Amino acid sequence: MAPVLIWIPLVGLLTGLGSIEAQQTTLHPLVGRVFVHTLNHETFQHLPEHVAVPPTVPITYHAHLQGHPDLPRWLRYTQRSPHHPGFLYGTPTPEDRGRQVIEVPAGTPVGCVTCGCSLMFIYVIAYNRDSFNITQQRLVLLTGNPEGPLLPYQAEFLVCSHDVEEVLPSAPASRFLTALRGLWEPGELQLLNITSALDRGGRVPLPIEGRKEGVYIKVGSASPFSTCLKMVASPDSHARCAQGQPPLLSCYDTLAPHFRVDWCNVSLVDKSVPEPADELPTPGDGILEHDPFFCPPTEAAARDFLTDALVTLLVPLLLALLLALLLAYIMCCRREGRLKRDLATSDIQMVHHCTIHGNTQELRHMAASRQVPRPLSTLPMFNVRTGERLPPQVDGAQVPLILDQH
Repeated sequence: MAPVLIWIPLVGLLTGLGSIEAQQTTLHPLVGRVFVHTLNHETFQHLPEHVAVPPTVPITYHAHLQGHPDLPRWLRYTQRSPHHPGFLYGTPTPEDRGRQVIEVPAGTPVGCVTCGCSLMFIYVIAYNRDSFNITQQRLVLLTGNPEGPLLPYQAEFLVCSHDVEEVLPSAPASRFLTALRGLWEPGELQLLNITSALDRGGRVPLPIEGRKEGVYIKVGSASPFSTCLKMVASPDSHARCAQGQPPLLSCYDTLAPHFRVDWCNVSLVDKSVPEPADELPTPGDGILEHDPFFCPPTEAAARDFLTDALVTLLVPLLLALLLALLLAYIMCCRREGRLKRDLATSDIQMVHHCTIHGNTQELRHMAASRQVPRPLSTLPMFNVRTGERLPPQVDGAQVPLILDQH
């Protein structure tokens, strides 16, 4: 296979710094097996003196495929903080290996074409956040097929007590496999994949001590599952988990207390029995076979829908017309009239009404003429005791009621 070039960015910061000779490391990831490479700060101290990086200095790493903005989809990069090491991890597949951007550089290792592996060059650029120095390291990945028996029995566990950076080193991974052997049939166990729970849609935990993101660990083996694992993944266990109860576990949990596993999220996959191939449908001639239960309708006779249309339209119109005539008769022909109303009213009530009406008209006539003398109480400066008032030549409208106000 041809090589794939993967660059870690910050190319703009390299401007003016000159060319830096990169060290080369060859790695051998296997298809279907988890691949983990640790980017330690001490690894970048074996460079020339003018780019040496102390181990206590914070360093960040960046990676992407040459000509693309990101790494291949099977390869991931993570780093908890600039003071912690970085990790390149993932599980290559034959499909992913065939979809990479391939280039053949000078100096391709001999034997890569004959072994059927995939060659990738990864240039790791380390960025010193204190001195702003940049160093780089080249990783040559020779992806080949794994040796040994197939691993048809695969199980995936959700470890809630760890982050993905805590499981990627070899020591925690070995402890997990050693503890898992107590729950599996005797046989060799191998790590197939490690995925952060955040990549599976998990939530970021609160910044509280003891809260972890969680990590999915997939393990494969050539030995079948034990009765204990089968009971955990049984429908009865799933029903108990749906009710908020712990699943059925007939054996001792050898993973506790170092690894807290969510047993309700355990999935088992058995690939020992090949799945039957889907049968392709056979094209026919398009003619249905004779079926005694299939009775298609015969040809319908011609019908005249004029009568139905007239009934549908005329009946509602006739009802509306009858209702209109009934309403007109009630409103126009059944009125009582004023005479019948007056005869039904008592004489005392009529006299009272006429008196009120006559008084109202008289008051309106007096207000219109304005020839009636004004009452004495309304005249200005009227003396109640003597009855005296101002001379008539004086305009009373302009004389104040109280002389002190003048």
